[in-house]
Amino acid sequence: MRLMQAQSNTLNCKEQNIYAGIDVHKKSWTVCIYSQIMEKEHRIFSQPPSAEALRAHLHRHYPGATYYSVYEAGFCGFHVHEELTAAGINNRVVNPADVPTTHKEKANKNDKRDSRKLGRSLRSHELEAIHIPARKTQEDRSLVRMRCTIRKDLSRIKSRIKMLLNFYGIDHPDNFSSPSTHWSRRYIEWLKTIPMTQESGRAALQALISEAVGMRKVLLTVTRKIRVLSQTEAYAKDYELVLSIKGVGLIAGMSLLTEIEDISRFPSTDRIASYVGLTPSCHDTGNKKNHGGITSRKHEILCEMLIESAWKASRDDPALRLAFRELTKRMKPNKAIIRIARKLLNRIYYVLKNKQKYECEVVK
Repeated sequence: MRLMQAQSNTLNCKEQNIYAGIDVHKKSWTVCIYSQIMEKEHRIFSQPPSAEALRAHLHRHYPGATYYSVYEAGFCGFHVHEELTAAGINNRVVNPADVPTTHKEKANKNDKRDSRKLGRSLRSHELEAIHIPARKTQEDRSLVRMRCTIRKDLSRIKSRIKMLLNFYGIDHPDNFSSPSTHWSRRYIEWLKTIPMTQESGRAALQALISEAVGMRKVLLTVTRKIRVLSQTEAYAKDYELVLSIKGVGLIAGMSLLTEIEDISRFPSTDRIASYVGLTPSCHDTGNKKNHGGITSRKHEILCEMLIESAWKASRDDPALRLAFRELTKRMKPNKAIIRIARKLLNRIYYVLKNKQKYECEVVK
């Protein structure tokens, strides 16, 4: 009788697919297991944050099956994906915005619900995996992204210094009346000589100045490292191609190359524009068609870089300058520049796809 019961409880998983939705956290993973033959989950549990622990659980409870797993891109990057793949689990990483979510799941969010909807959507083949860059590309990308972070932090510190000056009613002298003269070596020397009535006030101002000066040095060091990186074998040829386009400089070019990695993964300019976020939002229903500004779903770094480059290109490139002038006749400049950025992205796509430099006004 005991033998018959043991046999009936044995799960035969040969030629079966097992799906695991994983809600990844630093100290634990919440896992929800689905199979291809049952609509409801088999089990849901918490485990240590280890691919090996999940592999052992799957082999123990579902021997002989083919294992699939999914988790949302986030703080842990792609090292979890690499560990799961090495453990023999067919893993994919997805954009959190692509996971189908009911209103109830939005209103009552917890780890179990998150893992359940991931496992359910994976079993239903509703999830599209995002591109996983090579480890080298990830590290190169970190260097370029770090420069963007440092630049933003430096801008905040500069704003704090100016706020402090305004707070105490300290005006700029005539030779620094123009913002273009600010943050030169002479300007920083002037900041150091500003008199304050108390030692505490001098200490506060000097702390901000020291932080700004130190961050400028770090920014310069990182920029030099990126310039060296651009001349390495992995990037030199493509970097030379994108640099042939007016408006694209060192940081914009290396941001594009490290974020995109492989241009062939985009079959058309529409696909890469959608990836960057230079496509209009749309709401069509019945006979009503409403098109708004660019979609809120975007690659913030690339979108920002391309718009910044578009402003420069609209001044330096004759064709884009003419296009910008025509666009501003029927829309505001801030909207027109989005269309110029899209044209700029099309050029970048062309030169990288065809491995051919761009010639101003003439594309051979």
